[in-house]
Amino acid sequence: MTAPSAAEPLPDPYTPGQVPRVLAGRAVELGRIRDRLGRVASFGELAGPLLVFHAPRGLGKTSLLRTAEREAAAIGFASAWLACSRERPFLPELVRSVERALDRIDLRVGPRTRWRDRLSSLSVELGVLGVSVGGEVGAGDDRAPDAGAAPIGALEDLLHEAARAVRDRGGAGLVVFIDELHAASADDLATLLNAVQNLDGDRDDNPLTVVTAGLPVTPEAIIRAATFGERSAFVPLDVLSDDDARQLLALPADALGVTWEADALESVVRRVGGHPYLLQLAGSCTWQALRPRVGAVVDEAAVDAGLPAAEVQLTAMHAARWGSATELERTFISAMASVGPGNVTRARIAAAMGVDSRSISVPRERLIEKGIIEPVGHGLVRFTMPGFDAWVRARGQD
Repeated sequence: MTAPSAAEPLPDPYTPGQVPRVLAGRAVELGRIRDRLGRVASFGELAGPLLVFHAPRGLGKTSLLRTAEREAAAIGFASAWLACSRERPFLPELVRSVERALDRIDLRVGPRTRWRDRLSSLSVELGVLGVSVGGEVGAGDDRAPDAGAAPIGALEDLLHEAARAVRDRGGAGLVVFIDELHAASADDLATLLNAVQNLDGDRDDNPLTVVTAGLPVTPEAIIRAATFGERSAFVPLDVLSDDDARQLLALPADALGVTWEADALESVVRRVGGHPYLLQLAGSCTWQALRPRVGAVVDEAAVDAGLPAAEVQLTAMHAARWGSATELERTFISAMASVGPGNVTRARIAAAMGVDSRSISVPRERLIEKGIIEPVGHGLVRFTMPGFDAWVRARGQD
């Protein structure tokens, strides 16, 4: 792609939903992934149980994993990527993702058609919990397979053979990235956890690691699926510090030859805080208002011109969250918002609803699952999207 000339408006480096040019404020978390990749690359062994990043939407989980995916490819890994959905089982998707990962590095394991048949067979085996082992898995064994163990063994075989093949070819190994892990079914989660634990019994022969991300409910979902899932490495993500927030805005612009004034940076950080998605949104709307060229300066006037569009988008997001809530959940939200911003106790929400604190468990859990609120301590919750409480209060006054 030809770089824009000084006379042309520059492309927007902040488009929300895309991987940022610069991953700001996640050095520690990225370091956790690099340590795992380094262990696999150096010793050719499985790098422990699942690594699980969990946080509300908009805090950069996907961007973190995508950055790690690029780094993994650069040091010789085959990377399988998938995002879970409640509408479909994720294990067949994992099979197809592994196939694509091998295709990208043009890996041939035996006759090509035989390997494709193997993947197709595994996809069927992993699609329905309890189906009999077919294809090459269990070939030559006349015993009836255990219904619960069949998918586990099939997944073990797939991960082991793919990782081993990459390593034998001269690569580092296989890394599996799974996004939206909270949406996986309990059966699929249990199969994945058991397969990885079983592979850990022969870690020296499994050059593999599994890195995942999901909403704050993900650790609980993992432990419910298999109690030993508590051995997973759980890493929460929080909002960015002010310094990291400034970097998220300034560094992508610097890369394109555009400078942010210090006062303009402070204005955005003061209004938005350290929420990565909102910072991207504010940066994008400011950029669109200014339409800068090489050598331009982003000042407070540009921020003032761009933020109204960001407010419109944010209002639409608030309305969508409200619209996704049931009547009981809206009552909970309104009561929580009426208490005030920040962390709110279960007791104060229940008091504002006029009910006993034990009776609010169901709407509380459902709102956590939807990513509208998140637990932040014993008996404490907060809204995941900054400004949502003020929007709810203003709505009640209309």
